[in-house]
Amino acid sequence: MSSQEIENHGVIGNMRSIALVSIEGSIDFFCYPEFDSPTVFASLIDGEEGGSFRIDAELPDLRTKQLYLPDTNILLTRFLSNGGVAELTDFMPVSHESDSHSGVHQIIRMVRVIRGEISFRLRCAPRFDYARADHEAVQEGDGVCFRPHTADIPSMALHASIPLEVEGRDAVASFTLAAGDTAMFAFGQMKRGEKSPSNVLRPAFIERHFRQTSDYWRNWIGKSNYKGRWREMVNRSALVLKLHCSQQHGSVIAAATFGLPEKVGGERNWDYRYTWLRDSSFTLYAFMRLGIVDEARRFTMWLRDRLRDDAEHGPLQVMYHADGRQEIDEEIIDTLSGYRNSRPVRIGNAAYQQLQLDIYGEMMDAVYLAAKYGDGISYEGWQNVQSMLAWLGSNWERPDEGIWEVRGGRRDFLHSRLMCWVAFDRAIRLGQKRSLAAPYREWYAIRDKIYHDIHTNFWSEKRQSFVQYKGSENLDASVLLMPLMRFISPVDPRMLGTLKAVEQNLTEDSLVYRYDTLNDPIDGLNGTEGSFNACSFWYVECLARAHQTEKARLLFEKMMGYSNHLGLYAEQLGESGEHLGNFPQALTHLALISTATYLDRVLSGRNLTEWR
Repeated sequence: MSSQEIENHGVIGNMRSIALVSIEGSIDFFCYPEFDSPTVFASLIDGEEGGSFRIDAELPDLRTKQLYLPDTNILLTRFLSNGGVAELTDFMPVSHESDSHSGVHQIIRMVRVIRGEISFRLRCAPRFDYARADHEAVQEGDGVCFRPHTADIPSMALHASIPLEVEGRDAVASFTLAAGDTAMFAFGQMKRGEKSPSNVLRPAFIERHFRQTSDYWRNWIGKSNYKGRWREMVNRSALVLKLHCSQQHGSVIAAATFGLPEKVGGERNWDYRYTWLRDSSFTLYAFMRLGIVDEARRFTMWLRDRLRDDAEHGPLQVMYHADGRQEIDEEIIDTLSGYRNSRPVRIGNAAYQQLQLDIYGEMMDAVYLAAKYGDGISYEGWQNVQSMLAWLGSNWERPDEGIWEVRGGRRDFLHSRLMCWVAFDRAIRLGQKRSLAAPYREWYAIRDKIYHDIHTNFWSEKRQSFVQYKGSENLDASVLLMPLMRFISPVDPRMLGTLKAVEQNLTEDSLVYRYDTLNDPIDGLNGTEGSFNACSFWYVECLARAHQTEKARLLFEKMMGYSNHLGLYAEQLGESGEHLGNFPQALTHLALISTATYLDRVLSGRNLTEWR
């Protein structure tokens, strides 16, 4: 069975795990019980062996459509035909009443016929531990229990309001519903010693969780103060970002998936189910642009617990598990064939051991914004900041792997220098705003030294542009963050020259590539990749800040046209506009929010006072 394309999916979740639901109503990807747990369903990565949970309507000339209930992460898939109409509602329960970690951790699916009489076929085919662990399916009461043969993998159960049968390792069913009829299903963990719970599919039980879940999402997005243009897309991006936040830990993962290629058939297939300090810090900035601040407070508390003694790579790692664990060993999964046979399929991420100096700037920017628009920083937190900057002051000139996590050797990357400048700049701003004691003279000296280093060693007279790394003439779209970080004026001649160079060399209409993978393959990998969606939004925001407003608006609205049918984005876009890379990607959605909110203020002529 061939899997649907990446973009033909919506997502549901409970801020603990995320499931991808295809436009045909099949759950094609699901890790359980946590974001970075092994897969239970992975047909998106292997249509034959990965496992899925399908509910198919047997209708002639069937068409399907997907939509979210407004201002929620509750997904509807509609089956449309002259022979009948039905709706499949998918959600994962979440409420204000309890932490999602201790609440109901299930996928609930409801099929309701709107018109006609429709027959359905169901197949729930879990394949545990990335399809590496065998299991048996056992019928128990109103459900089927799936018991892995590996002791440390939890048993799971499918409960149904219609009769289920066991077929090999799967649960199957054929059933017919008339107009007004509903069938309900709940898929989740079977607790140790538990038989079939009699209340799991009671209508009152399902109704309560549906109402609480709907209320939760609507109340949360209701905190946003954004009332401007493109509000529906901005709200959808915010809701997607919230799905990537751990309700238990306060951290933020980069994407729901692993192994989705940056080019079909290529080897750039990574695991993004972890917490990058960079992406998390940008996410919090996007939330604060909307007036949503609680997530920043929780993340800074999580971050406080990550600081440790100085080490070879500094007091912070590039990334962590959502719960803060440090080891993220990378391995290749041979049991999954890969999305459209794109191999290798990797889980884990060896980049956690890299040196990426830019993370200190992004982290310090998040701390600064959290303290500026939320609670002030604690004494202990300020001591940790000073300790971190003491290390950075002695190490900012080291070559590193940079923002793109290259595997072709360390270099002196411009973006890393830029964010080291940001680290000292934000610490100075925060300390002086709050009248905190600090070695300001030393910090000023280092900040100014980095400033002159960037303008001296990373500017190319030949290209009239800032370049990717010291000694290079190559371009890098991460340079677009320079005015966004307030390092340089967006209308400085050097920045305008850089913007022009990016447009001429890395841009196709509204689509921006990260760097030239053919002439200078700094990542140490073969082949090419798609355009990078976050860079495309950064480019638009730079245009808006440089007073090229109409051009910025045109390209921004073109970029919105590349979203999928639900307003979601993967990491990259291919040559035909297909979505590539992990999906949905937080970095893309937060860049969309930042660009939309700034561009809307420009077009409305409102006060453009910077957040930073």
